[in-house]
Amino acid sequence: MSGDDKKNIISEFKLDPEAELRFEIETKNEKVLLTLKSGSAEVFGTELVKGKTYEFTSGAKIAVFTWQGCIVELKGKTDVSYVAKETPMVLYMNCHAGLDQMRLNAEKNNTKGPMCMVVGPNDVGKSTVCRILLNYAVRMGRRPLYVDVDLGQGQISVPGTIGSILVERPALIDEGFPQEAPLVYHDGHKSPGDNPALYKKLLTQLGSTIKDRLEINKKTKMSGCIINTCGWIKGVGYKFILHTMEAFNVNVILVLDQERLYNELVRDSPRFVKVVFLPKSGGVVERSKGARGEYRDQRIREYFYGTPKNALYPHSFEVKFSDVKIFKIGAPALPDSCLPLGMKARDHLTKLVLITPNPGLLHHLLSVSFSEKDDDDMILSHCAGFICVTNVDVERQQLTVLSPQPKPLPNNLLLLSELQFMDSH
Repeated sequence: MSGDDKKNIISEFKLDPEAELRFEIETKNEKVLLTLKSGSAEVFGTELVKGKTYEFTSGAKIAVFTWQGCIVELKGKTDVSYVAKETPMVLYMNCHAGLDQMRLNAEKNNTKGPMCMVVGPNDVGKSTVCRILLNYAVRMGRRPLYVDVDLGQGQISVPGTIGSILVERPALIDEGFPQEAPLVYHDGHKSPGDNPALYKKLLTQLGSTIKDRLEINKKTKMSGCIINTCGWIKGVGYKFILHTMEAFNVNVILVLDQERLYNELVRDSPRFVKVVFLPKSGGVVERSKGARGEYRDQRIREYFYGTPKNALYPHSFEVKFSDVKIFKIGAPALPDSCLPLGMKARDHLTKLVLITPNPGLLHHLLSVSFSEKDDDDMILSHCAGFICVTNVDVERQQLTVLSPQPKPLPNNLLLLSELQFMDSH
C-alpha cells in the first residue's frame, strides 16, 4: 500500500450510548484525523466540537467516549482501533458527582473543597482519571488546582519536578492543559527513591504553598485539588503516599486497580478520609521502560520546542562560567565521627554543593531558581524554568545553553538535574 493510500483510509464508527472508540498510533510520523460527524462525544472529559478535525500523531492513545451515542470518523492509519462497550466512565462520573457535592458543601460553609489524591501502580491510567475529573470540574464552572507529584513523567513541567497549575478551562484534546504560570519545584531525579529525603521535603513545601494559595483564592479553595501520584506503591513508595496525604490534607483517595493498596489505605488513613476503589479502563496500555524513557524525552523536547500544532522557538546563547553558580543537591555522606555535634548523617541529602562547570554537564538540564540567596533554602524555592547545556568550552570558560527565553537568564543560581536531553534539532 502506498503512502497516499494509507492517508486515505477512512473509517466511520457508530457508537451506542456509553460506548468508547479506542485507538492507538505507534508508527513514527503517522497522522490520524478524528472528526465527530453527529451526536456528542468527549476525549478524557473534554467535549469534541462537531465537524472540527483533531489531529493525533505517533504515540497517541485515545479514547472517544459518548454518553448519548454518536458517529465519528477516523482518517489515516491506526495500529489499534476498536469499540468498547464496557468502560468505567459511569464510575468516574459518579466520583466527579461526589467531589462536586463536597464543593457545594464547601461553598455553603466557606470551607475547603475536596483534596483528592489518585493512587495506583504504574500504567493504570492515573493521569487520565485526573484529567477527566479536572475537565468535568471546569465544565461545571469550578477552578481546581492540578497537583502532580509523579517525578518520572512530568505532566506539569519537565520530568524530575513536582508542581501545580490552576485549571481554568478544559484540556485541549491534542495538547493537554494550558501551562500558564505553573508552580514547579526541582528534584532533579527520575524516581523519588534516588533521594527520598529531598522528595519528602519538597512534598511538604508544595503542600504548604498550596495551602496558602487556597486561602487567597476563594473559588479555588472551594474547588479543591486533584493530585496525581507516582506508580511506586510498595515499601518506601507507600510511605510517600502517606506523606502526600498528610502534606496536602487529603480527604478523598481514589485507588485504581489495586485491592491490596486500597485495603492498606483504608487501614492507615484518618477517619475523615474517604477511600474509594476504582477499576482501570480496559483501554489502558502498559508501557515498557524504554517507552517511559521516550515519553520523558518527548516531554523535555516539548518544553523547548512545543508541539507540532504549537511550535516554540528556543534560544541558544553562551553563558560565562563566572556569571552563574551551579549547585547539585546532596553531598557525599560523611562518617558520624566527622559531623558537627547534633547533625545527622542524612542531612547531607538535602545540602547544596557548589560544582565547578565541567564537561560532565553536557546535555544535562539545569533549573533556574527563583531564590535570592544561595543557601540551603534555595532547595525549597520554586523554579523560573529550565535550560539545557549543549556545549561546555573549558578553554573559553563558557557554557552554551538552550533556553525558552532569550538571554540574560532571569537568575544566576542554577540547580543540576540528572535528566538529560540530546537536542537533535
